[in-house]
Amino acid sequence: MTRPPTAAQRRVIDAADPVTGRLKGTPSQLAALVRQGLAFRHPRPPHDHFLTPAGHRIREAAEPATAEPAAQPARAAADGVFAARVGGEEEGPSGPSRLREVRSAWQGLMELRRMTARDGATDRPCDWERTHLVQAAALALEAAGHRPAGPEGQGYRVRATPQPEAVAVYEPDGAALRGCAGTLERAGWQVGEYTEPRTRVRYLLASPRRA
Repeated sequence: MTRPPTAAQRRVIDAADPVTGRLKGTPSQLAALVRQGLAFRHPRPPHDHFLTPAGHRIREAAEPATAEPAAQPARAAADGVFAARVGGEEEGPSGPSRLREVRSAWQGLMELRRMTARDGATDRPCDWERTHLVQAAALALEAAGHRPAGPEGQGYRVRATPQPEAVAVYEPDGAALRGCAGTLERAGWQVGEYTEPRTRVRYLLASPRRA
């Protein structure tokens, strides 16, 4: 990138799809973003434009960082940006509209996998998922119909861990925890079940599969 994006280009970047990074703008705006290394033109028809990692960083740097770190990836913000539910947050929108949002986000993620994999495969996580581990795992679970926990009670909770490229998934119901494991494995994650030494709580440790 040779110079910061203009105000008009920032609006295009900020309006990108939060999961796929798909851009909408005039041909000149999109071409300028490509020249600056903030977007790329997909080689396959319909040749849409998408944010590069540098473009994603600019977009994410503009987002407010007022929420607690654990809740931040899961919020469905007032500006309409979709976020999967990691569990533990207040109840948000539900019903058919939420189901459509989740389904659309999951389909968008599958398209992002297809576009960024050399072989066009969708059976393993992409780079976006590896840099958004908690939200990516939560989206896989919510899209498969698992119930996120509220502030109290049953349901899954996805949390970051000190380990690189790994998240922890908690679910007090043993059968539901095993169901979460199966869902993540089908979504391309490596999953193991463990017991916390002090509390004896069972949990999953999940990492995006590379091959």
